[in-house]
Amino acid sequence: MWIKVAIVILLITMIASLVNAFIGLMKDRSGSPRLVWSLTSRVLMAGLILALILYGKLSGQLDISAPWL
Repeated sequence: MWIKVAIVILLITMIASLVNAFIGLMKDRSGSPRLVWSLTSRVLMAGLILALILYGKLSGQLDISAPWL
């Protein structure tokens, strides 16, 4: 159960990082590394999400429950 909660939290923080990067892109014109850090954090969060999904699938904690599969 904790894997699902961690995945949802990472997805929410990824969306927050995306919004933060958009606001920084619209307001900041000085070429600060804000967008690079935002992109780096989103890539790391995506990697963590993929690792959690892989771990959950291999350990049997996550399962596909779609009726058509």
